[in-house]
Amino acid sequence: VIYCPTICRMSSFTTARSQHLLSSSCIRQYAAKAYQQCRRTLSTGGSMAITEHWRTTGTKENSMVSGFKKRDVSVIGAPFAAGQPLGGVDLGPTALRQAGLIDRVRSLGHIVQDLGDVEIVNLPEDQDCMVGNVKNPRQVGRTCQNLASITYEERNKGNAVITLGGDHSVALGSISGILRARPDTCVLWLDAHADINIPEESPSGNAHGMPVAFMMGLAHAKSIPGFEWTTQCLSPARIAYVGLRDLDTSEKRIIREAGIAAYTMFEIDKYGIGKVIEMALNQINPYNQRSIHLSFDIDCVDPSIAGATGTKVMGGLTYREAHFVAESMANTGMLASMDLVEVNPKLESKKAAEFTTELGVELIESAFGKRIL
Repeated sequence: VIYCPTICRMSSFTTARSQHLLSSSCIRQYAAKAYQQCRRTLSTGGSMAITEHWRTTGTKENSMVSGFKKRDVSVIGAPFAAGQPLGGVDLGPTALRQAGLIDRVRSLGHIVQDLGDVEIVNLPEDQDCMVGNVKNPRQVGRTCQNLASITYEERNKGNAVITLGGDHSVALGSISGILRARPDTCVLWLDAHADINIPEESPSGNAHGMPVAFMMGLAHAKSIPGFEWTTQCLSPARIAYVGLRDLDTSEKRIIREAGIAAYTMFEIDKYGIGKVIEMALNQINPYNQRSIHLSFDIDCVDPSIAGATGTKVMGGLTYREAHFVAESMANTGMLASMDLVEVNPKLESKKAAEFTTELGVELIESAFGKRIL
């Protein structure tokens, strides 16, 4: 009797048996069925995750590059700051581009297209007053709607998508569009904060602390101007948090009641970043068949390393831990989209701002296949 995990993972009808032992007498039978099923999926252009996975693997058109799969990559800037009160975070996309992001991702072998910036909705304060304890709701909601249209279109083409923030409220747009195109996508959320406040319980009213709540349908979006377009698109079973260390009381309750996989800095200290990422992926993508979206808030990294960000919290990820997360996403072969948000070049000295920006570019490189060796 031998263990045959590859055959089990290849065939969706054997998923429930994927941890079983298969006798040698039935291996050929399962292998034949799996082979025929995969051929049918590929020949009919089916939407199974295995099609997405095989489409980007080592063929002549999509060869392995630096440990990752060569891809068409669409880069979208979201220079948006109205989801929080500090100026400068809207300069993040420009700073990341000026640090060479496009050419550096392209040097990994990807075909990169910079689509420029999403259309930002800017309104004077008297035309965008707080509604339902959400500040600047029309600007946040409509800008995210514009972004969702772009990420949907690009992901629907099969392209990988990189969104450059801007504050983390833009993830409502980027992820909503991606989930519309690929509903089976799972989300790994790297952040010091959970960003799952429902508006009425938010201490600040800042929308960058609410995107997950809107995507999970926890907020009364239809009553908030600008958010009418949002839908419940993200299941609690499809998101995992890593790096949490600053949570509001209501967020703790929501995470526990929803059963969301959440790994704080305590778990990282206890188990190590490698084990934590393994556990997180096992929760949201146990068979490595779903596309992965990495939403990376730079404040997940310790402010002694990444200081040019607006909501600093001590005790974050080290430089290498941050890179390990990104490298691990590349190693799965299933990373399909990414946010890099909350880089604010105006909040620190020029040197510190440049270092934070450089780290942001490096993390995107690592996530898209740059390897040490």
